[in-house]
Amino acid sequence: MSLESVRAFFAQHAPDIAVIETAESSATVALAAAAHGVEPARIAKTLSLRVGERVVLVVARGDARLDNRKAKAALGGKPRMLDADEVVALTGHPVGGVCPFGLSQPLQVYCDISLKAFDEVVPAAGSTHSAVRITPERMAALTGAEWVDVCQDVA
Repeated sequence: MSLESVRAFFAQHAPDIAVIETAESSATVALAAAAHGVEPARIAKTLSLRVGERVVLVVARGDARLDNRKAKAALGGKPRMLDADEVVALTGHPVGGVCPFGLSQPLQVYCDISLKAFDEVVPAAGSTHSAVRITPERMAALTGAEWVDVCQDVA
């Protein structure tokens, strides 16, 4: 169902973007990078967070780590990762396939500025065996994302 909601999202909003399915799992950054032949940094991982009463998604480059101080300032409170059951219930996507597309309910999406280092990134597409190739700017535009600086600087 999750993969289908992502397909429907792209059919409606960006029919030129194809969902890529792989036989190999892309459930982690390392697996996704291997499956799609890119360096781990180009994998656009989606973090599902609770900030106070709000649930938000933060999309960041694959090798980035959340900076708690920056995230608290930018998101208006201390972020806490959702557990696997909450992720599925609130996004409609399984852990390892979470993306900002085809969500089961509207959620605020943030894109970390770390993504701007790349002309193309590879976020998941609703399953642990699917992804898309997209520019960071187009991903942010399609999802109504706000650009934020919430990750530690990458060396």
